[in-house]
Amino acid sequence: MSTTRKFTAAAVGLGLVTLAACGSSGDGDGGAAASKTVTLVGHDSFAYSKDVLKAFEKESGYKVRVLKDGDAGQAVNKAILTKDNPQGDVFFGVDNTLLSRALENGLFQPYEAEGSKLILPEYRADQGKHRVTPIDSGDVCVNYDKAYFSDRKLDPPTSFDDLVDPAYKNLLVTENASTSSPGLGFLLGSAAKYGDDGWQDYWKKLKANGVKVVDGWEQAYNEEFSGSAGGRKAGADRPLVVSYASSPPAEVIYGDPKPKAAPTGVATGTCFRQVEYAGLLSNARNPEGGKALVDFLISERFQEDMPLNMFVYPVREGAQVPPEFAKYGPAAEDPETLDPARIADNRDAWVKAWTSLVLK
Repeated sequence: MSTTRKFTAAAVGLGLVTLAACGSSGDGDGGAAASKTVTLVGHDSFAYSKDVLKAFEKESGYKVRVLKDGDAGQAVNKAILTKDNPQGDVFFGVDNTLLSRALENGLFQPYEAEGSKLILPEYRADQGKHRVTPIDSGDVCVNYDKAYFSDRKLDPPTSFDDLVDPAYKNLLVTENASTSSPGLGFLLGSAAKYGDDGWQDYWKKLKANGVKVVDGWEQAYNEEFSGSAGGRKAGADRPLVVSYASSPPAEVIYGDPKPKAAPTGVATGTCFRQVEYAGLLSNARNPEGGKALVDFLISERFQEDMPLNMFVYPVREGAQVPPEFAKYGPAAEDPETLDPARIADNRDAWVKAWTSLVLK
C-alpha cells in the first residue's frame, strides 16, 4: 500500500534506522554471521513497533535488516530488475494491482507460510504455487478536507461521478498511475466502475475538470492536500486527494494537538480494494531466515501491530483492530474490485492509454 502511508515515519524512524544498522553489521563477518541476518525489502510505508520486531529477533535468533525502496510501484520495479542478485531475502508490499507482473517475472520462490491457513479466504492468491502470502488489505479512496467544504457550504463528493461535476473543478490531486500504487489503484477503480468502454471517457472528463497528477502519495497527500497536517503547513490548495480509507484516523492519532474528530473524510463511492503480499525472493541468500520472517508477518502479534503503524487492515482470522482505527477508518462497505486475471490482462495497456490521455 503504500504505499504510500508515511504517517508514522517520525514515530518509528529511529527504530527503523537502528534495526537496519544492526542487521547489516553482520554482513561482512562471514557466512555464519550473515546467515543470522535476514533482509526485508519493501516500500517506504513499511512500519512496525520496535518491541514487536525485537521480540521476533529474540525468539528466532535472526537480526532483521530493512531496506525501503520508495513507492510500492517503484520498489516492485527495482526488485524485478535486481531479481538475479536481490537486495534481500523477503519482499513486502507488492499488491494486487502489480502482483501478476511480479509473478510473471519470477520474483518469488514457493513457500507456504506457517499460519497461512488462518488467512481469510477472500485475500488468498496464487494458491497452487504459494509464491506470495497476503499480509494486509486497505481501500484506495478519495479523501476530502472537511473544513474546506464546510466553509463553502458545499457538499463533498461521494462517488466517481461526483468528481467530474464542475462544482469540484481544480480540487482533486491524484498520483501517477505508472509510478504510484494508489494512483494505479484509483485508475483500476475507474476501470471497474465504468468498464473497458467507459473509463477513458471518464478520465477525459476528470482532466477537463482540472485533476492534478503528481508522482507519488507523499507529494499528493502531504504537500498538495489541504486537509492533511503536512498540507496545511505547506499551504496546499487541493481539498480532494487520492489516499486511503484509513487516512482519517492517522490525522487524529498523530495530530498535534490531537483533534476530537478527524479533519478529513472519505468519499466512500470512490474506493478500490487493495491487498498487499510478501514473498520469499527467488535468489534469497538466507531463505531459511526469509521463511521465518514471512511467518512472522502473518503472526497474530504482527497482524495486530499493523493497523496503527501502516494504517491497513489485518488479513489473519481473529486479528483485532484497535478501537480508534475502527472508529475513524472503517473499511469501505462496497469497494470496487477487479479479478487479478483481468488486472494482469489489461493493466499495462490501461496504464499506457492513461498516460497518453492524462499526461500528454
